[in-house]
Amino acid sequence: MAKYQFQTEVNQLLKLLIHSLYSNKDIFLREIVSNASDALDKLKYLTVSDEAYKNIAFDPRIDITFSEADGTVTIQDCGIGMNEDDLNNNLGTIARSGTKAFIEKLSSDASKNSNLIGQFGVGFYSAFMAAKKIDVYTRKAAGDGKVMHWSSDGTNSYDIEEIACDSEIGTKYGFNNTTLSGSAIEIHLNDESKDYASRWKIEELIKRYSDHIAFPIYLHYEKKNYDDKGNVTSTENKVDQVNSASALWKRSKSDLKAEDYNEFYKTISHDGQDPLHYVHTHAEGTQEYTTLFYIPETAPFDMYQADYKSGVKLYVKRVFITDDDRELLPSYLRFVRGIIDSEDLPLNVSREILQQNRILETIRKSSVKKLLSEFKKMGEAADKAAIIENPTDDDNAKMEKWAKFVKNFNRPMKEGLYSDWENKDEIAEIIRFKSTDESGTGDKWTSFADYVQRMKPDQKAIYYITGTDEKNLRANPLLKAYTAKGFEVLIMADDIDDIVIPSYQKYKDFELKAVNRAGSDEDLGTNKEEAEKKAQEFGATLTKIKNVLGERVKEVKLSKTLTAENPSCIVVDDTDPSYQMMQMMRAMGQEVPELKPILEVNADHPIVAKLKDDDSNVSDVAEVLLDQAMLIAGVELKSPMDFVKAMNNLLSK
Repeated sequence: MAKYQFQTEVNQLLKLLIHSLYSNKDIFLREIVSNASDALDKLKYLTVSDEAYKNIAFDPRIDITFSEADGTVTIQDCGIGMNEDDLNNNLGTIARSGTKAFIEKLSSDASKNSNLIGQFGVGFYSAFMAAKKIDVYTRKAAGDGKVMHWSSDGTNSYDIEEIACDSEIGTKYGFNNTTLSGSAIEIHLNDESKDYASRWKIEELIKRYSDHIAFPIYLHYEKKNYDDKGNVTSTENKVDQVNSASALWKRSKSDLKAEDYNEFYKTISHDGQDPLHYVHTHAEGTQEYTTLFYIPETAPFDMYQADYKSGVKLYVKRVFITDDDRELLPSYLRFVRGIIDSEDLPLNVSREILQQNRILETIRKSSVKKLLSEFKKMGEAADKAAIIENPTDDDNAKMEKWAKFVKNFNRPMKEGLYSDWENKDEIAEIIRFKSTDESGTGDKWTSFADYVQRMKPDQKAIYYITGTDEKNLRANPLLKAYTAKGFEVLIMADDIDDIVIPSYQKYKDFELKAVNRAGSDEDLGTNKEEAEKKAQEFGATLTKIKNVLGERVKEVKLSKTLTAENPSCIVVDDTDPSYQMMQMMRAMGQEVPELKPILEVNADHPIVAKLKDDDSNVSDVAEVLLDQAMLIAGVELKSPMDFVKAMNNLLSK
């Protein structure tokens, strides 16, 4: 018998599960049964796609046995099984990169977060909430024929040994039949969890959580027969199928209730919460396929990780093909969970074929359009509900659902504006922005469409400002000139806005203009004669400021937008990247030259006005005018000490 230490993160996780988390132990059975279903799915696919597995007699089932006397529950499948390497990789290590985040989140409020189990790829370990020890007996299909035994009490280590096929335990689980593969998970219940070794408890949990598993689940139990005086007269061993074992997505929508959809979602997603929304579609015609998509209530933990896991499973004629193909939906819809089941794809389709398959491409395009249509309907329903004077509970529910969608998925949806050119106009109707107009619907979020409805008759463009902090953007002095004329400005504080919005360029007939870029102030209708007069009057002052700042700025000019209380601001040339874009490019390892802003100064401000008549402090004033403008714009100063020195020089005078 070989002894192994658990990976550090597994060790931390087990301690949390065993000592801290008891609020919803019921889900451990759901997780183990779901793993058994996955093992059957994998073997089912291999028997039709891989020559090495085609001679295996595949009779899929999951069997659950229990012993009240011993306090054990065993879940056995005849699926793909595991060898020694698989046991080490799957049960001794958590490969998912989000596990550390899960542990941190669980640690912060362990008693309330049991529904996170499984979301982070740690479903097997949930059994330690109810177990004092777990034994796994397994043999891999088409492998070396060895039966392996994994055992742990959930502390610091686990043991692995080979057992004889015809040993007592090998015979008990059918491994004396040398063609049988699969796994038996034997859970030795702790003292607080003995009630799980019960026919009624197990049957209730299977019907609640796993009724829609596509393989039959059989419960083995001993039935006692009684006489009219309540005495046991005989016992008999019974085996009952306790789940419906039908593919839910193939059933008619009229036969399904919201509870059916919700429980199936929890089975395939390992999420403990009900979904925010679901879309069930059956298409017939030149191609026949079924899709069932879910929108989670909260964003998946790995949504912004490069190695995010696809949430969509592909089936062909109800045969599982893959759950690891990111091509099934575009990346900006990576938060979607669900099923695609095609009647037309070949069963032995490979990943390479999938990437070029026209049938799958058609399904993908139709699925994207259907999802975008649903998102748009959700937003429209919420907007209509928001203007009702006395909203009903249903109206409030629509607004709450949409608010959750925007909070969690607005940012990835914006990626589609840049990456999905075919559907950019549909996506533009869905995404939302904060705004200087506080009447925007949906918790002060607004759409392009609502913005256009509020535009002034003489307004020529949709105005926006980009940055990384909403509070700073709202305080930016550039906004005042636009809001003073009644022009609404969209507040774009997502790091991705600087990429997607300039690429989109126009919404319908209206150009999108960034107020913190040079040239947008041309629409403000300033007095040209007065502007030219001031430019001549302050020409020498501007030159002196430029000489002081040198290569730090591209240009120094008088501002047409600043109001009396602000002496300076910076804007970026229309041909240059923004500061946010520059930081993103550098973070990706690209070499980007230093950005030179355009410094705009306010001729009506006393600081600038005094420079015209007295330039003795121009060196320090120029530094302060630029640095304070940079700070207001949210740009990190390259040399804070120089700013402090210039400020102290001015204060001392």
